Amino acid sequence: MLLHQLLTDGAMRRPEHTAFHWVEREKSLTYAQAVEQVEAAAGAFHDLGARKGDRITIFAHNGMDYLISMFAAWRIGAISALVNVKFADELDYYFADHTPTLVVYTHDKIAEVKAAAETSGAVRHLICMDGKQDGALSFPELLDAKLPPPPDPGDESAIAHLSYTSGTTGQPKGACLAHEPTQTASAVIGERLRYSRDDISFGPSALSSSYQLVANVLPPLRNSATCIVMKDWTPETGYAAVRKTGATIFVGNPPVLADLLEQSRVHGGAPATLRMSTSGGGPVPPTLKRAWRDELKLPLVESYGQSEIGGFFALADPVLPDDAHFGAVGRPLPDKEVRILGANDEELPIGQPGQVCLRGGFMTGYWGKPDKTAETLSGGWLHSGDVGQMSADGYLTMRGRASELLHVGGETWFPRDIEEAMMLIEGIRDAAVVGLDDGDGGHRPIAFVTGPGKIDAAQTLAGVADKTPYDLSTLEIRQIDEFPMTPTGKIAKATLRDQAAASN
Repeated sequence: MLLHQLLTDGAMRRPEHTAFHWVEREKSLTYAQAVEQVEAAAGAFHDLGARKGDRITIFAHNGMDYLISMFAAWRIGAISALVNVKFADELDYYFADHTPTLVVYTHDKIAEVKAAAETSGAVRHLICMDGKQDGALSFPELLDAKLPPPPDPGDESAIAHLSYTSGTTGQPKGACLAHEPTQTASAVIGERLRYSRDDISFGPSALSSSYQLVANVLPPLRNSATCIVMKDWTPETGYAAVRKTGATIFVGNPPVLADLLEQSRVHGGAPATLRMSTSGGGPVPPTLKRAWRDELKLPLVESYGQSEIGGFFALADPVLPDDAHFGAVGRPLPDKEVRILGANDEELPIGQPGQVCLRGGFMTGYWGKPDKTAETLSGGWLHSGDVGQMSADGYLTMRGRASELLHVGGETWFPRDIEEAMMLIEGIRDAAVVGLDDGDGGHRPIAFVTGPGKIDAAQTLAGVADKTPYDLSTLEIRQIDEFPMTPTGKIAKATLRDQAAASN
């Protein structure tokens, strides 16, 4: 099945039901209206020279035109290349990587877009979402022209979009995600989360994120339900928007879930219509998950995925978590085979930590990077680069990135063990553990912590000493005002490591 068929199916079943809503403009499109606009945009893109397999870059803030452009690219068999606007300074890298035919962008990024397009030499047309600009066509005018689209190529094995990695272990890579496996992943995710046609899914994360796509956009459309996007999240306006729109499912990363929790405390409770939240993009602090369970009485459904799979390795159930599986992410989904493998791709015994690997329903490869593709997909497995362990009843618990493991005094440390233990201490909001090379092949461990008040290092060490299996006597604790973050909402540990090295 093709991704854009979700809209055409919805238009057949519920033509007057809201498919998309954009918070800032208070603009909604029914399924019938969404199909009409997608067809118009598809006709315009084809008239401008875009063909099956061509890349159409979307470089914009969250909004209605973003969604329409993405579905229109799929409608003509083109590939939507989604680039986060926070990477404006590196835009020439992305254009050189996937050589777009068309670029659809937001008006405040014209300088970066024009500069990157001139460097690329492949771009035929720039299209501004907000109207005509110098050297750029007007997206609204193109829609108004209502040019007829070509016949649907109908190739569900074709690449639908490039989902760029965060670049934490090198330059960002465009993971090629095809229609059918991404569609199947969204279907099983929706089933695990028990989506219904009455659900309203609200997601403020960047639409360039594959997490936003498979958690907030595709599952509700699969059920002819409603998808809501938001451009400028703040705790106050975000809480108000969730309440005003009657959202039943909130899809975010841990920082915005923490925002919604704090605002729920301020307002005396979570928005009344909300039945659960889904988290992705990074580990969920145990204190956050526990607060959603014990204070809000709502499930915080944790997920674990990557750009390379267009879905999840594992996903929790939409119920209040019990203590037995509290630290686990959840169970693998039925469209993917997830195993814990050793150094030679041998399956490890239950409970033993190893690399999380997957077969079935992953990317066709990295765009233009055959060597990286072969490395990641060796032996028919997608190698995540993450360490985890599987329980006898099928629950996956993550231990951290393999590249972030520390070697201290002959021991291997899993930083997440220490971070989660620290976040159980009153007064500590977040923690991140990194290591500096000690010159002997090991690491000198440093824990960065944040909190509203002064954090006592000695008391913190005493508080976690019996909660981890490590000798923490060499652990240095540093308090900072706030963590540097990646565009996808993760703590930027590489930046913390650089800061620690610079201060020594």
